[in-house]
Amino acid sequence: MTEQTFTITSNDGVHARPATVLVQKAGNFESDINLHYKEKAVNLKSIMGIMSLGIPAGAEVKITAEGKDEEEAIQTLTDTMKNEGLGE
Repeated sequence: MTEQTFTITSNDGVHARPATVLVQKAGNFESDINLHYKEKAVNLKSIMGIMSLGIPAGAEVKITAEGKDEEEAIQTLTDTMKNEGLGE
């Protein structure tokens, strides 16, 4: 399993537009990819799952990937988090 932790830097937290971009990027990989916030984990390929977490600005989240393309998935999602101004 590969994982990466982020602090949400967007003033709006994780809202619909960047969440949609993350879901689309995650959908390109075969690995199981999850977004962890507090004690919950949701499938990063599910927009409803991500939105249900209600992640605010300043929150710490973790993305995990498990599967044959997990390294590439984490790298792509890390780049996406930064490019979308979501987290670092």
